[in-house]
Amino acid sequence: MSWHWEDPDSFCRTAARVHADHGRRARLDPVAAATPVFTRADLVDLPVTGVEFGTLTTEHPTGLAADLVRLHADGVSTEPGTLYRVDDARYFTALDVTAPLPFETGCVDWVYAEHLIEHVQPTAAIAWLGEVRRILSPGGLLRLSTPDLRRYAECYLRGGGFFAEHRRRMDSVIDAEAPMPARPAYMVNQIFYLYGHRWIYDADELRHALRAGGFGDGTITLRAYREGASPQVARLDRPLRNDESVYVEAINQ
Repeated sequence: MSWHWEDPDSFCRTAARVHADHGRRARLDPVAAATPVFTRADLVDLPVTGVEFGTLTTEHPTGLAADLVRLHADGVSTEPGTLYRVDDARYFTALDVTAPLPFETGCVDWVYAEHLIEHVQPTAAIAWLGEVRRILSPGGLLRLSTPDLRRYAECYLRGGGFFAEHRRRMDSVIDAEAPMPARPAYMVNQIFYLYGHRWIYDADELRHALRAGGFGDGTITLRAYREGASPQVARLDRPLRNDESVYVEAINQ
């Protein structure tokens, strides 16, 4: 597969193929079907206490991974509306975050989403946040991360910053035909136009979206990498993205 840093459409097509390839698993066992939604009883029996959106697998011991991309194993593909045990280790369900979430109200204690919200239009993001608040139990925790527009703007204007380290990280995980371009304007443009991004946030823009989704302003807290109200949830932050990310938590009250 070819990665072309300066051809956003080609880059996104390659990224989609790679992501789909990562959906191959050794074993998939259906364990619950939404009728029409997953209930708290369905999840507690597994046990599942929370959902990590936008990932094919989660490192949380009682987490449910959820993604638009489906998993595959021996001719079996995950279907929306069914929850699967994956390789006798973790749980997964296929879903679309731009649609109503197939969970009953108040059925999970935490939700995590790393670099997901920037992939949908703002109206869809706000609707999803409203759905997240609905499925969280009272006092339930939402933790979000996303590329930080302020951090990119400051590095562009002042020079230096994290750009060089970020390029090194990207070159280490993406086998492109050439290194990631070093031009400051490119570094700003790529966060808008590569990866299928639709909207880039800073802390204030995230706060606006969370308020619009129904979270109270007093429940929203800016966090640092792997620091938060729940250490187990905060540990889901991936080190690859900590240089460019803003981290925010909100409590359902």
